[in-house]
Parts: sequence; structure tokens; C-alpha cells
Amino acid sequence: MAWVNLTSIEQLDEIKSAEGFSLIFKHSTRCSISMMARKNFELDWDVIPADTKLYFLDLIAYREISNKIAEIFEVTHQSPQILLIKNGDCVLEASHSDISAEEVAEVIAA
Repeated sequence: MAWVNLTSIEQLDEIKSAEGFSLIFKHSTRCSISMMARKNFELDWDVIPADTKLYFLDLIAYREISNKIAEIFEVTHQSPQILLIKNGDCVLEASHSDISAEEVAEVIAA
């Protein structure tokens, strides 16, 4: 699996209109907790179906995209944070130590 870097607002339109599952990982490059959450997520991400698009947002570099994510998917901004999107709706949101690839896989399988 590999991350798709989230670098434009237009990509959010693609995620919102996509069928199936997409995941957004919001990461702060200045935060050790965020780095640990990313590392732990990547260690287990092989449990997530391969057809799930994984988007990575460096929210320090792209704060306006992070703000737009909160608006579009009606979530409170947090960092680190994951959002699992299905057919345009956020079906799972988790932050900090609650970020889990296994939980993502469970929601997709349900």
C-alpha cells in the first residue's frame, strides 16, 4: 500500500464523489504523537483492503485543506486524525491513540 499525498482542495471533491472507501490520515510533521500514530498505523495497514485509497495530509504544509476537511465531512479538526470516507460520508473518525488500522478494516468489512 502507498499514500496518495493530499495537496489540493480538488482532491477532496474526488474523495467526496468517489464510490467505495477512502481514508484520510491527517499528520502533523512537528508532533511526536502524530509520528507515532502514523508509524503504528503503517505497521498494521496490510489488514486494510488493497482497493482502499489512502490519502496523507501534511497539515502543517496544507492547513487550508485540513480546515476544508473539517467543513466538508463535518468533523472537529484534530491531529493526528483519520477519517474513513464511504460514498462521500465520514463513517469513522479517530484521533491520537484511537487511530487503528484494524478498526478501519473492521468498519470496511462490516
